[in-house]
Amino acid sequence: MLKAIIFDLDGTLANTDPIHYQTWVDVLKNYDLEINPDFYQANISGRLNPDIVRDILPQLSPAEGQILADQKEAIFREIAGNLKPLPGLTKLLAWIQKQQLQTAIVTNAPRENAAFMLKVLNLVDYFQTVIVSEDVGVGKPDPKPYQVCLQQLNISPQDAIVFEDSTSGIRSAVAAGITTIGVASTHDPQILKNFGATYVIEDFNNPQLWQDLGNCK
Repeated sequence: MLKAIIFDLDGTLANTDPIHYQTWVDVLKNYDLEINPDFYQANISGRLNPDIVRDILPQLSPAEGQILADQKEAIFREIAGNLKPLPGLTKLLAWIQKQQLQTAIVTNAPRENAAFMLKVLNLVDYFQTVIVSEDVGVGKPDPKPYQVCLQQLNISPQDAIVFEDSTSGIRSAVAAGITTIGVASTHDPQILKNFGATYVIEDFNNPQLWQDLGNCK
């Protein structure tokens, strides 16, 4: 029986990847590193900042890497003030409330970014449970962030559905035993299926999604 719907944040509630990509492009120019969309998808999208910086700028100390990451996220928050929810999200959240289901967010984003995005999107009141990887101690693709979420919601994996747009997020949710629907805002649908998504939607207006939700009542 469906008891909760769990969402990733970036790329799932809103298509933030274009902003993150451009921010990384600008920041990494200071280190004489030029990146393209393919590099971003392979090395940055969906990953934790400490892992990103360690892999692409190994010459930096952990402290220097944290300074860079903090600067990048501050720039993101400066330019992301006009974010819009992914199409159909408001309708889905209204349905969730009507069905009296629990909701949660599980994200690799810093907590400050999560709070910022929920405020900009006017979604603060919809999500009382927000799991950020920095508090868990490990990020996606490890299943622990989703396992912690299930514990906080006091439900089993079979009681939930997850929406995820990244390969690392899908790996995390699937490894936690949760049915996972891919959101093709940032990655090719087939790639998301290859990593374990049950199926893939372009946004929350997808007819198959609403047919399945009707069967979950």
